[in-house]
Amino acid sequence: MQTNFTLAQLSDPETARSEHILRKCVHCGFCTATCPTFVLLGDERDSPRGRIYFMKAMLEGDRAPTESEVRHVDRCLSCLSCMTTCPSGVHYMHLVDHGRHHIEERYVRPWPDRLLRRLLAWLMPRPTPFRWAMVLGRLARPLAPLLPAASADPGGATFLRRVRAMLEAVPDRLAGPSPVDRPQTFPAVGLRRKRVALMPGCGQQVLAPEVNEATVRLLTRHDIEVVNVAGSGCCGSSVLHVGRNEEALGLARRNIAAWIHEIDGAGLDAIVINASGCGTTVKDYGAMFADDPQWREKAEQVARLARDVSEVMLEVGLANVTPRPLTVAYHAACSMQHGQKIVEPPKTLLRDAGFAVKDVPEGHLCCGWAGTYQVLQPELSRRLRDRKVANIESVRPDIVAAGNFGCVGNIAAGTGIPVVHTVELLDWATGGPQPRALGGH
Repeated sequence: MQTNFTLAQLSDPETARSEHILRKCVHCGFCTATCPTFVLLGDERDSPRGRIYFMKAMLEGDRAPTESEVRHVDRCLSCLSCMTTCPSGVHYMHLVDHGRHHIEERYVRPWPDRLLRRLLAWLMPRPTPFRWAMVLGRLARPLAPLLPAASADPGGATFLRRVRAMLEAVPDRLAGPSPVDRPQTFPAVGLRRKRVALMPGCGQQVLAPEVNEATVRLLTRHDIEVVNVAGSGCCGSSVLHVGRNEEALGLARRNIAAWIHEIDGAGLDAIVINASGCGTTVKDYGAMFADDPQWREKAEQVARLARDVSEVMLEVGLANVTPRPLTVAYHAACSMQHGQKIVEPPKTLLRDAGFAVKDVPEGHLCCGWAGTYQVLQPELSRRLRDRKVANIESVRPDIVAAGNFGCVGNIAAGTGIPVVHTVELLDWATGGPQPRALGGH
């Protein structure tokens, strides 16, 4: 793609990187076939290629984006399926992050939109306020049927429709804070083979604390010492994806500082992450701090150590397996298969644990969760979830497994088939308790 940035514009490192990304695009359109929003809407403006043109125009023009440009960029899920498909290596993730930051800096949204986005950006990285918001949401949820169930906007991006989506997303059951999520060290059961940090996350602590609990049991049972490092928490993706770059960098710095302190102290063999969306972001810390001489080397060191829990478990292998005669439909979270390029390890582990594993038709398409997308674009999110559920149910599994807590909760809301995190099944198969979704306690 031909670009026309000025030398002054290219003196900005972020713009220079985006210009390099833009020039790789050859307009082939392969990305449109795998883009969830284009598949649903059939609108070129809601495809990666269309959004690339919009972002090129707003960045080259060094101007505030139009309402139309913002609307279509907002509909992007950041599922990164286009990056898997692209034959030219266009790094769409970095480009759309730049585009969102530009929108956040230069575009004045209507006040209800600003209010909602600020609320979500403040709540999501903070587990305690987020938990209280869920409690209040449960009290207010009976009001949801009084709010609009549809919207003139195809994405459902109107204030009252979004408020309804927020209330509908409040879970029926809310577990209390898990003791596992406090800073501490969990010793290996046997002779220590590895020492790893477990990223505690943020939203997962509130919505799915059982995932960290199962991860600690699984790792320590396989002779891995696990430390929950004081100061670590939200990866920053929840605010990065709404264009609030400085807040994302601040959250990332806290993690980097905490983990580097631990690396320089007792040492770490890996930083284990069990929410694939977080894993994609932490593995990108080096790029996020590429222009910061104070933090770049530390960020790169952390990114090199970041591993999905499935990668670590595939290295050490499962021990003392009790096979379960159940069929598992494996849902590959977008951040896992497209963001981190991890495709086979989770399925291999599930098979090693004795499960019969089935792939899901249209497995490359997003389930519609995408963090805040479930609230900000509720109609598109719901349509994608319903499509995903139909594909899952077509293979008639006993259980659905996924490596991202958001996907687990989103899919579970649309089907009666039990949906669990992959690590819960691995924990169960190697001596842990039966997952609660399967009737365990």
